[in-house]
Amino acid sequence: MSADPLLQPYRLKHLTLKNRLMISSHEPAYPEDGMPKDRYRAYHVERARAGVAMTMTAGSASVARDSPPVFNNILAWKDEVVGWMKALADECHAHDCAVMIQLTHLGRRTRWDKADWLPVVSAGHAREPSHRAFPKMAEDWDIARIIEDYADAAERMQAAGLDGIELQAYGHLMDQFWSPLTNDLDGEYGGSLDNRLRFTFDTLRAIRARVGPDFIVGVRYTGDEGLPGGLTRADGLEISRRLKDCGMVDFLNVVKGHIDTDAGLTDVIPVQGMASAPHLDFAGDIRAATEFPTFHAAKIQDVATARHAIASGKLDMVGMTRAHMADPHIVAKIMGGEEDRIRPCVGANYCLDRIYQGGMALCLHNAATGRELEQPHVTPATDTPRRVVIIGAGPAGLEAARVAAERGHEVIVHEAANDPGGQVRLCALTPRRQEMMQLIQWRFEECTRMGVSFRFNSFADEDAVRADAPDVVIIATGGLPHTEVLEAGNDLVVSAWDILSGDAAPGETVLIYDDAGDYAALQAAEALATRGAKVEVMTRDRSFAPEVMAMSLTPSMRELQKRDVTFTVTWKLDAVRREGNTLLAIIGSDYGGVTRERRVDQVVVNHGTRPLDDLYFDLRPASRNLGEVDYEALIAGRPQDVTRNPDGSYQLFRIGDAVAARNTHAAIYDALRLAKAL
Repeated sequence: MSADPLLQPYRLKHLTLKNRLMISSHEPAYPEDGMPKDRYRAYHVERARAGVAMTMTAGSASVARDSPPVFNNILAWKDEVVGWMKALADECHAHDCAVMIQLTHLGRRTRWDKADWLPVVSAGHAREPSHRAFPKMAEDWDIARIIEDYADAAERMQAAGLDGIELQAYGHLMDQFWSPLTNDLDGEYGGSLDNRLRFTFDTLRAIRARVGPDFIVGVRYTGDEGLPGGLTRADGLEISRRLKDCGMVDFLNVVKGHIDTDAGLTDVIPVQGMASAPHLDFAGDIRAATEFPTFHAAKIQDVATARHAIASGKLDMVGMTRAHMADPHIVAKIMGGEEDRIRPCVGANYCLDRIYQGGMALCLHNAATGRELEQPHVTPATDTPRRVVIIGAGPAGLEAARVAAERGHEVIVHEAANDPGGQVRLCALTPRRQEMMQLIQWRFEECTRMGVSFRFNSFADEDAVRADAPDVVIIATGGLPHTEVLEAGNDLVVSAWDILSGDAAPGETVLIYDDAGDYAALQAAEALATRGAKVEVMTRDRSFAPEVMAMSLTPSMRELQKRDVTFTVTWKLDAVRREGNTLLAIIGSDYGGVTRERRVDQVVVNHGTRPLDDLYFDLRPASRNLGEVDYEALIAGRPQDVTRNPDGSYQLFRIGDAVAARNTHAAIYDALRLAKAL
C-alpha cells in the first residue's frame, strides 16, 4: 500500500472511500431542463474514471419551486431527477467513486422574477446585495412546507442510489435562519441560537424519517461569517458541536466567511492573486474541537497543500474542485508517479465567474472541461503523422503544438521572442496575475517532453516557413493593440500594453479610456496608480470591466479603490488635443447632446487588439485550402479537408487573436479542436 497520505482509504460510516481526494459540491451549470443529463454525467465520470474517491454534484440542487436557481442548477424537487441521478451514480460507482449531492433552499439568495415568479422567502426582510431581491419573512406554513421539500428531495436521492447528501447552509436559507443579521423572526425559530438552529434540526429529523439512519447526511456551513453582528468563530464552534452531537449528521464540511456580496464570495472561494488555502487552519480547528469527520475546500489547488491537509490531521477529506476542472486526472497522475505533469489550476476563475453571469463553467486552462462529450482530455494518436509548423508560442500556439505532438505529429514552433508566452507574459507582469504563467509553463514542459522543436528569436517569414516543408501551418501570432479610435489625436495616446511593458513612462494625471472591458485597462490603472498617478478609468458601457466578471474583479477593486482610482461609465472619449504641456480630452456620450473635457498629462486607450496576420496572408496563396476552415467539420471534430488550390503544398490555419481579439480560453479552444483532428 502507498505511504502517500492522500492515497489512504477513509471510512465514513459504512462507506469506504479509496483515497482522501474529493470534488466538493459545485454547480458547473451543465444541466438541461434542470436535469443532470449526458454532459453533466460525462463531466463527473471523467474524474471518477481517473481515481477521485468521491464526487459531489450540484452546488446546489434546489429542493423547492420557490427556490429558483439563478443559474442552471439541478431541480431536485422534480421526480424525473431520480433517473438522471441514478445513471450518473451508477457510472461513477463502476469506477469505485462515491457520489453525493448538495441540496438547498436558496432563501433570499435568488430572485423573484425567475421560474414561477414566486416570492423570495427568508427568515427576515433583509435584501441580499448580490441578488437584490427583497424577501418575504417566512410564515409557519412556509417553514413546514420547505422542511417537507427537503425530505422529499433527500428521498429522491436515496432512490437514485447516491451514497449520501450534503445540506448547504452558508449564505442559503439555513444560514439565513442561523445568522442574527438575517433572522428577524419571533417565536420558536428566532431569537436565541437554539431557536435559530431549530429549522435545521427539524429538517434533519424529517430527512432521517425518510431515509433512515444509514444514508449519509452532512452539512456544509460557515463557522465564522466574519461580519459585525454575524455568526462568530465561537458561534461556529458551538454549531459544529451541536451538529456532531445531534446524531443525525455524519460529516461537517466547513467554510469561513459570507457570500452575500461579490467580495465576500471571493474571500470564501479565493481567486488568482489571493492566498491559497486561506481557511485550512480554521477547518483544522473545527476538526480538532469536534473530533468529527471534517471536509473542506477553498483554493486548495496543489497536491502538496492537499497532502499537508491530510498528513497534519486538519482534514479527513480534502476538496480539490477547481483543480479537477483544470486536470481531471490528478489522482491517476499521483498514482502513476507523474505528479509533476498535473495541469495546474491558475485561479483564473473562468469557471465560477461564468456561471454567475449565466454561462456554463469552463476552465481557462482546459478547454475539454465541460465538453467531455466533444473534446478529449487525452488526444489519441494518429495513424498518419505529418509535419506541423506553428508560428507563435503564446497560449494558442503552445496548445496547438501540445495537442499535435500528442497526436504523434512532428511539430516545429517559431517564436519571435526569447521565451514562450505571448500576451500572457505581459499579463503576468502584474504581481497578482503571476499565476497565469503556469498556463505557459505547463504547455511548454509538455511540448518539450514530447519532442516539439522550438525556434526562439525567429521572426519567421514566408521563406522560413516554406523551408520547413510543412504539411500544416498554424498561425498563432496573436494581435497588437488598436488605439486609433478617436476622431482626432490618435497620435497623442498610448496603449494599455505600453504602460504594462514600460514602453511609455507613467503620467501624473491619467485618463484611461477602456473600450474593451478586459483586464488590460485594470492592470494599467493599477500600474499607474501604484506609481502615484491620479487615474480615471472611463468607459462608454453601463458598467466597467464587463469582461473581467465579478469574483475576478474583487482583488483588482480592492487595490484600485485603495489607490483612489475613479471609474466613470456611460461616457466616451471622442478626441484628444495638445494644449501646452497638457492634453485636453474631449468627452462625448452615446446618449447624445452633451460633451465634457478632461485636462490630463496622459491618455491611455484600451480597445483590444487587431490580428497580426501579415504572414498568414503571405502564406495563403500557396496553401491547399487558401486558409478556409470548414466550420461544420471543426465543430463535429472531423479533419479539415477543404481543397481550394490543388497545387498547394500545405494546409493553412490561424487561431486565437490572430483571427480576432477574444480571450485566452478562446485561443486554447481554437487550438484544441483544430489540432485534435489533424
